[in-house]
Amino acid sequence: MLSDVELLRYNRQILLGQWDIAAQEKIKASKVLIIGMGGLGCPAALYLASAGVGELHLVDFDTVELSNLQRQILYRLSDIGQPKAIAAAQHLQQVNPHCQIKPMSVALNDDNLYDIIQQVDLVLDCTDNFATRDAINRACVLADKPLISAAAIGLNGQLASFYGSREWPCYRCLYPEANEQALSCSEAGVLASVVGVMGSLQAHEALTCLSGLGSGLFGKLTIWEADIPAWRTVKLRKDPHCPVCGPLKNEVK
Repeated sequence: MLSDVELLRYNRQILLGQWDIAAQEKIKASKVLIIGMGGLGCPAALYLASAGVGELHLVDFDTVELSNLQRQILYRLSDIGQPKAIAAAQHLQQVNPHCQIKPMSVALNDDNLYDIIQQVDLVLDCTDNFATRDAINRACVLADKPLISAAAIGLNGQLASFYGSREWPCYRCLYPEANEQALSCSEAGVLASVVGVMGSLQAHEALTCLSGLGSGLFGKLTIWEADIPAWRTVKLRKDPHCPVCGPLKNEVK
């Protein structure tokens, strides 16, 4: 149940024709895992905490650096040298004390990833390398959890929602082979507003999924070319031979 303070706090959402108290209560009862508290994870976490998600689990083993402050909007100069997950949790708790923030300053691996994902309702992949994204996807398929993934580099962004354990494709269906030769933001650069937009879209997609409004992005990839600017969406197909979500998915354990 929502308290009187929460009803007032979330009033502008509850007034929406597509949203009501029941939708607000659903997200209050939800648990979301954000993996990667960088340029994508910061705005995503801010909007999810502000909107009233009940629990946010934050995972990041890195520490805050000066070069992060250009785009990782949760952090301040005083946070430099601090673990990102811990610093982010402290700031988010000030944003909304009704949201439980559970930071984990750990490196993900095959031993802990599945167990962490099992504890939540939905996962946001805000990481920046294919190996980690692939591992997160595999764990989400095994745990039967929806995955919202975004990427941003230069002046371009991508967003997709995956549910490989159901009828929709998984991340491996889209990227059957990891491309570790792809440039990272530290090598190619990224405009601060690009990661802000993509992280905010991840939060929006999470809220629509958790509230029961549904997802318009399962089985689709949305691409934003910010320099034009232009949006385009392409339909994805489930790979029947995918080693993660195809007939052999139970063997990936």
